Formats: sequence, structure tokens, C-alpha cells
Amino acid sequence: MELAFERRGTGAPLILVHGIGHHWQAWLPVIDRLAASRDVIAVDLPGFGRSPGLPEGTPYTAESLADAVEEFCERLGVREPHVAGNSLGGYIALELASRGAVRSATVLSPAGFWSRAELLWCQAVLRGLRASAMALPPEQAARSARSPLGRALSAGLLVARPGRLDPAALMASAEALVGSAGFDETLASFSGLMPPAPPKVPITIAWGEHDRLLPCRQAVRAAKWSGQRVKLLKGCGHVPMSDDPDLVAELVLAATARP
Repeated sequence: MELAFERRGTGAPLILVHGIGHHWQAWLPVIDRLAASRDVIAVDLPGFGRSPGLPEGTPYTAESLADAVEEFCERLGVREPHVAGNSLGGYIALELASRGAVRSATVLSPAGFWSRAELLWCQAVLRGLRASAMALPPEQAARSARSPLGRALSAGLLVARPGRLDPAALMASAEALVGSAGFDETLASFSGLMPPAPPKVPITIAWGEHDRLLPCRQAVRAAKWSGQRVKLLKGCGHVPMSDDPDLVAELVLAATARP
């Protein structure tokens, strides 16, 4: 299907996939670093950002969103790309790796490795963040984004260093969250989400040491599932691209250097 996307750079193709309620701009802090040596394609998932929703009758699940990304690559003529994903995007990247549809997958705090209590926490936090964003008048939201305390309150559960966030970028992400047509159904589908089948291609899993949405103890389960050590991203939260762009770019470039 046709999806909104941003494409920069030259080299081996690299698809970037955002988390639930976000948009491709989640990758802005690292995209130019990656584009220096990769053909980077940051995509808006169906029903998020500027992409249209899934076709009528198609449920919003991680698997159907992965189908859409795979179809998008085919329409774009991109064969066997590398893929990197964060949160829900991380799960989608693992799903594509399990299908053998990508060359490699790099995943940052992927969804799906939670306990029941951790799943309920994740869903409650995300619902609360969206409800707060929807309830806040635009003028008040703008003032909050300019305030260190406001940034801490609105993004402190997602990033470890909310004070470093650009107010305009924070406003844009809040607008994307409010406008996410696929949010509610996708979030509800998390209740049935299980780790995908074993990957058929190389994968790299990393976790923010200060992830408050999907605590890094979930990395132990991801390590057991993958049979490999999970890399710990020091000083980073759930969306590490905002906390340490250099560290994340270095990780993705190293993982996608494989032939």
C-alpha cells in the first residue's frame, strides 16, 4: 500500500519504523547520520502520521502493519532492505526478520516481551499520554513544550532526557499522537501479541537502560528468545534516538554493515 515516507542518502536500503502513536519524524535525530552511508527510508505506518489507514476490514495488528511495510517495500522496488524499528516498530522489524523479508533487523526496546502486568502498564501509560495530549488546548500545549517541567511531564516516561527535546518536535509528536487513527485498535491488539517466530536473518536487539515504558528487564526475555545478548543503551529511555543520536546511529550502522 502507499505510505507516507521520507527518503534520504545513498547506499544499502534501510527502512526505519516508528512506534505506536508516533510518526517517521521519531527518527529525525539520527536520520542524517544514517543517510551519510545508507539509503534511508523512514515510513509512517498505516493509520499513523500522514499515512492512510489500513483497508476497511483489515484489523490493526503488528502482523497486518508488517504486511503493509512489506508491501510498501515491494511497491517502492526496494528488495531485501535492512530494517530498524523502535517499540512497536521493533516488533514489526522482528516480524519481517522472521519472514526473511529483510536483510537484517535492528530493534530498540521492541514490544511483545512483556509480562501481563507490564503489558497492562504499557497500555495504561499510552492511553493516558494520548488522553492528556487530546485534552490540552493548543496554547497550553505550546507553553508546556517550552517548559522543562512540561517536557518532563509529557515525555518523561518515553525519554530519559526530556529537557533536551526540541519544543517544536515535541509539539509535532503530540499532534501525531492525537491524530493516530489506528491507535486504539493497535493498542488493544497488544493483548494478543506474542514474540514472532525465530528470525531467518541477523538481528540486533538493544534496550534503553532507563526505559520506563518497557522496562529493560524485558530484555532478559528478548535475549532468551533470540539466543543472543541484548545491548544496553546507557543513558537512554524508551525512544533512544532522542536521548543519544550518536549512540543509536553507531549501533544501526554497525548492525547494517553486514553484506
